[in-house]
Amino acid sequence: MGDTPAQGKQSAPGAVVRSIEAIGDETIGRFRHSVGFVQFLGGVTYLTWDAVAWAFRAVFTREVRLGGANVLSQMVRVGVRSVPIVALVQVFIGIILALQMAPTLREYGQIQRVADIVGIAIFRELGPLLSGIVLSGFAGASIAAELGAMVEGEEIKALRATALNPIRFLVVPRFLATTVMLVLLTVVADIVGVFGGFLTSTLILDIDAVQYISYTREALTQKDFVTGLVKAGVFGVMISVIACYEGLNVSGGAEGVGRATTNTVVKCIVALISGDVIFTAVFYAFGL
Repeated sequence: MGDTPAQGKQSAPGAVVRSIEAIGDETIGRFRHSVGFVQFLGGVTYLTWDAVAWAFRAVFTREVRLGGANVLSQMVRVGVRSVPIVALVQVFIGIILALQMAPTLREYGQIQRVADIVGIAIFRELGPLLSGIVLSGFAGASIAAELGAMVEGEEIKALRATALNPIRFLVVPRFLATTVMLVLLTVVADIVGVFGGFLTSTLILDIDAVQYISYTREALTQKDFVTGLVKAGVFGVMISVIACYEGLNVSGGAEGVGRATTNTVVKCIVALISGDVIFTAVFYAFGL
């Protein structure tokens, strides 16, 4: 019992030291996260530049052979197999938009304007964005897992050992396939989404079919179509580069591959929404 005051005197400096250590650990942790983000951003930027350079040389200068069969197989795997799920999602989106907007528009006697809202929302925003999100989970995770398995199986090292560039043979075909197919998927998504709104409006909301088509054609302009496709092209670049970056930087065996696929989907979705915000702000500022 006589040692208690001495222990109390020693515990006060100990508490201060522990508090300083906790603050230091927290600061280091935040700094480490910041460094990791900068490293990720720099790595993705470098990989994008490298992939664009190889793609340009292969497509326009013919200095290197890209392998058309490889690109075509990636287009089928990434894009063609994604058509059913993208179409299903966009049909539901068209139905949801029509049903959600109908009560408010009916109050103002403008129920036929459902066509305007469905068409513009899908062509400008929801077509490219939701197609990109679906493709992130469907193809982005697959690309990351495939490349990650190659890294763990030392196939990437084997390519480098034989003087073959992994970016040229592995990244560029997936880069081109994802970018091109997301643009085409967006066209499909636009048509199917508007068709979903058309079915709902004509069968449930009692809007005349000819009137719905007429209002849709009046509301949509070439600008709406082009801006959506521009977004889709950039979103395709984002998805392919992030997926390839995560796959090529896998470490830790099977657990690392699983972590890379999860990170790919999360980062792609965040990147797509962030990019959409920037695009929307720029288009609004320039009246596009």
